[in-house]
Amino acid sequence: MLFDSTLRRDLARSFGATLVVLLTILLTMMLIRSLSLAAGGRIAPQDVALLLGYLALGVLPTMLALSMFVAVVATIGRMYRDSEMAIWFSSGVGVFRFVRPVLRTSWPVLVVVAVLMLFVGPWVNQRRVDLQDRFERRSDLSRVTPGQFQSSSDGSRVFFIERDSEDGRTGRNVFILSSLGDTESVTTARTGRIEIEGDERFLLLDRGQRNERNNLTREKTLSRFDAYKVTAGERVLTRTDNLPPKARPTIELLQTPNAASQGELVWRLGLVLGGANMLLLAIGLGETNPRRASNWNLLFALLSFVVYYNIINLSQAWVAGGKLGMGVALLATHGSAFALALVLLWWRDNGNIRRWRPARAATASPA
Repeated sequence: MLFDSTLRRDLARSFGATLVVLLTILLTMMLIRSLSLAAGGRIAPQDVALLLGYLALGVLPTMLALSMFVAVVATIGRMYRDSEMAIWFSSGVGVFRFVRPVLRTSWPVLVVVAVLMLFVGPWVNQRRVDLQDRFERRSDLSRVTPGQFQSSSDGSRVFFIERDSEDGRTGRNVFILSSLGDTESVTTARTGRIEIEGDERFLLLDRGQRNERNNLTREKTLSRFDAYKVTAGERVLTRTDNLPPKARPTIELLQTPNAASQGELVWRLGLVLGGANMLLLAIGLGETNPRRASNWNLLFALLSFVVYYNIINLSQAWVAGGKLGMGVALLATHGSAFALALVLLWWRDNGNIRRWRPARAATASPA
């Protein structure tokens, strides 16, 4: 039908343009954030691109739902401003008639959102946790950025080193400030290298000196060495049992029905159900006055999306805190939104019927 094909083509075009704009803005912001994390020593500089990809996949479901919502509101608003809606209403097409083409266009997007939230999202979060944890638990020498002062993983030592080899195990002009209890020490060496003995890593310093001071007795000790050996502090990576709920697979969350797991399930299912409800709300929120060239309907629709999104977050916090059950939270949040969408569509439809029925009757009476 002409109505369905026209509306679906406009929706697809508007969805593509909106998604490109939102992703461009978001990727720029996430790139700045990733670079700040690398500059602050929280991730390895060579992992910035990988972390950016993980962050993009993590926010992609929200961006897809928001882009489809904005596309529906913008398309229907344009039809009001161009008086296309007046033609469809006078032809007997009501607001409820828009539900079918909107859902036929958006159901692939909703399926992608569901797959990302239920399956891809947990894997992405797990990889992000492993990436940051692997960097935090690296040896102290390999964590140091050449030419910069940086603290060790436990904060007890400050390093400065000039990297000398490509493998990152050897450096020159090593400076180490160590604080252990009441003792402070400054160790300098011409070169340093990492050696592995069994399961432990050691830092070997060559041709340097160590200046040690006791803060209680004010005693100072100066010693020079040709070789000095210190533990590099390698630790075992985090095990899967210690992963947060957001990094656990959906099947595992269903098998462990505690408050934290149910809260995470409320969030994952909530965005899928919320995306479908927001499409119905978008049809009703897209109405605008063709005599006023304004985008207040789009601003109000975006405000509604933000409120709904925050309610989903709030329901997740309530379920994770044990204040609400999972079923009650889903029914109260998304059942209420679905009922509100139906009421809004019914109100818009009845208003258009009252507006256009007298005009059709007046047009038909002279004939």
